[in-house]
Amino acid sequence: MKGTGMITRILFAVGWIGIGIGLGKAQAQGGAGSTGANTEEVRVTMRGNPVVLMGMPVKEGKTAPDFKVVDAGFKAVQLSDFKGQVVLISAVPSLDTGVCAAQTKRFNQEAVDLPTNVVIMTISEDLPFAQKRFCEAEKVDRIKVLSDSVWRQFGTAYGLLIKDMGLLTRSVWIVGRDGRVAYRQIVPEITSHPDYDAALKAAREAAVVK
Repeated sequence: MKGTGMITRILFAVGWIGIGIGLGKAQAQGGAGSTGANTEEVRVTMRGNPVVLMGMPVKEGKTAPDFKVVDAGFKAVQLSDFKGQVVLISAVPSLDTGVCAAQTKRFNQEAVDLPTNVVIMTISEDLPFAQKRFCEAEKVDRIKVLSDSVWRQFGTAYGLLIKDMGLLTRSVWIVGRDGRVAYRQIVPEITSHPDYDAALKAAREAAVVK
């Protein structure tokens, strides 16, 4: 009887362990599903070497998280300031690099041919002082060049901060008039250019009032 009782207690304990493991898995899976957690894996390299992005980038179709950045005068600018408009966000690692400079100048040039309800932002972790010098030297005056260096809300909310570097990975985003992400390109190789034509097309399509 003693042996039987011991076996019963062991089986009972094992049963509870199994139930606990099953519940843990169910909660993890259910939690991800119920909260819409983004489990997408985004692979990015810099000169062929893999880098790690901190967080999960927002998917197309999801509500674009609001964020606060600053302009050249350290005045706060929020995404929500442009509610009801189409916002093209060009994220670059640093304006001190050739590709980032070219990307920013390209969107500045294209701004005149876009619908009037399209706002273009370039966002980087550069200090506002450096951004101001760049804009003055390169005559970038048709787009908003903004810094995420104060609060890093943009990089954090959109999962774009590169681990151990504190820079944004190169990407282009279109936020539609409904506040959702209408287009997203996270450039696989940071030293490469984004697909300008695809981004501009998406901006024009998002700007159409239906």
